[in-house]
Amino acid sequence: MKIVVIGLSITSSWGNGHATTYRALLKALAKKGHDILFLEKDVPWYAPHRDMPNPDFCETVLYTSNEELYTNYYNEVAEADAVIVGSYVRQGVEVGEWVVNTAKGIKAFYDIDTPVTLAKLSRGDYEYISPELISRYDIYLSFTGGPVLEYLENYYGSPCARPLYCSVDPENYYPEDKPKKWDLGYLGTYSTDRQPTLNQLLNEPAEMLPGRDFVVAGPQYPADINWPQNVERIEHLPPAMHRDFYNSQRFTLNVTREDMIAAGYSPSVRLFEAAACGVPIISDYWEGLTDLFTEGTEILIGRTVEDVIHYITSVTEAERKSIGNNARNKILTAHTAEARAAELLEYLEELSAIAKPHIMANDANV
Repeated sequence: MKIVVIGLSITSSWGNGHATTYRALLKALAKKGHDILFLEKDVPWYAPHRDMPNPDFCETVLYTSNEELYTNYYNEVAEADAVIVGSYVRQGVEVGEWVVNTAKGIKAFYDIDTPVTLAKLSRGDYEYISPELISRYDIYLSFTGGPVLEYLENYYGSPCARPLYCSVDPENYYPEDKPKKWDLGYLGTYSTDRQPTLNQLLNEPAEMLPGRDFVVAGPQYPADINWPQNVERIEHLPPAMHRDFYNSQRFTLNVTREDMIAAGYSPSVRLFEAAACGVPIISDYWEGLTDLFTEGTEILIGRTVEDVIHYITSVTEAERKSIGNNARNKILTAHTAEARAAELLEYLEELSAIAKPHIMANDANV
């Protein structure tokens, strides 16, 4: 298939989780023989942080304006077997309307931020998708599963809403036998709604365990946060360093945004990356988490400060390794990039099969 993706970014992972998601998925599609063009708006804040400026698994183009996009890539979009527009694309409604009016193949919206999107729509904030446009895309690919999918179809009129969770490339994320620098670590960009949970499940345990070592990696944290002395800060950690980071922790923390907790069924890419490295995860709770991982044997749930302290101080080394290995086995079974690419192709093939009879009938009537 010829697939065109218009996404937030594939060249820079700075301050976003989109890049690693696109890289894993498109690399897996390319391995299956598909031809992929990725179109990315060139914006100044990603320019200094392009940690993969020229992916070898797809053609990547930076466009400077929508006019350039419409003029220079009309034919590619018109003739592609599938065109996928991602969430948070700059002027995404305008771009999406151009795609659904131009593309002859399947038109898809890939929402890597579904709960955030639904919250924005409820406020009348149509930054990159509108209710009317949802109904015009052939399929709504959602980072969130569960009841949200039915809501997208019944309330917003999507003709087809399907889950397409994030995934992990096991060639990049795997266990390594490294000295453990930290007892607990966290990787994530600053978010006002995540910070209270980060304080509760990492900073407070750090204050109560002064002899233990902790770490928080990620950009955009305010300078006025008072980190405990035993919490190391890393401003930015490019994906090439994620595996080493995870493997240098005894436990890793997963913290979820409020909108995603409310929606449920919204696993983050960090969750899958850490699990693929065989590092036991302590996570806040949300609906659907225990459908993905079994509590106690594949994941540990931190509801209180005391829970985290108990895991750090009382889980034996054998138990710790077993939990990490069990989570890794679950990832390799169901959440690799190859598995996710297969799901996407299955959706596209189903839509193609539905479309072909209509196209043939229309041709016969011409």
